[in-house]
Amino acid sequence: MKSIITFILTAIIAISYGQPDANEIIDRVDRNMSSENRVFESSMTIHGKRNSRTITSMSYSVGDKKSFTEYLSPAREQGTKMLKLEDQLWIYSPSTDRIIEISGHMLRQSVMGSDLSYEDMMDDRKLTDLYNASVIGNEEVDGRQTWVLELKAKVDDVAYATRKVWIDTERYVPLKEELFAKSGQLLKRSVLSDVVQVQGRWFPRVIVYKDMLKQGDGTEFKITSIKFNQEIDEYLFSKAALKQ
Repeated sequence: MKSIITFILTAIIAISYGQPDANEIIDRVDRNMSSENRVFESSMTIHGKRNSRTITSMSYSVGDKKSFTEYLSPAREQGTKMLKLEDQLWIYSPSTDRIIEISGHMLRQSVMGSDLSYEDMMDDRKLTDLYNASVIGNEEVDGRQTWVLELKAKVDDVAYATRKVWIDTERYVPLKEELFAKSGQLLKRSVLSDVVQVQGRWFPRVIVYKDMLKQGDGTEFKITSIKFNQEIDEYLFSKAALKQ
């Protein structure tokens, strides 16, 4: 009897919110969050246990295969560059004038002491390519109605076996996310805000990440400017560009 009541209540909620299929929801999310290419400037404020510091950067990406990031400030990080080609990642440090490849277990390391790992920075693939989705509820987040989705990995090469995502029912952007290991342990949580319309798509400009396994008050990633579908010089996506 309980399962029948639960089914009926879920159906009523779905009808009242005009709820589409779970895979349709994440497809709409992908259309907002993914693009052929993009250029953006951002700041990353790392709130440590004792103090905070902010790093600014300029990034260029093409699909989910190529990206190039140059760090602009502070002086200690200025000129550091990161290049991703397919599943390979290289970092250039001006202080040593060396290019280092980041691979294997090193990809799980923190980026500049932040709550983001290199794996997090690298994986721009569409959710529909990585996960099977199901709608498990409806909740309000910061005054916005959301669908709560559970995503279960359908490929092996993902950092998080399961994700729980709160999707804005009107704008189709995630407003909150929890990332889990295969064991079910909560690894990371993120809150997305300052959603704006850019070139016909909705996009969150502020994301606060929290690594649940480390101390500190999280990392705030803020996009200060973003443009989609721009002309990007192909030369940027070469190891030679790292030392320029």
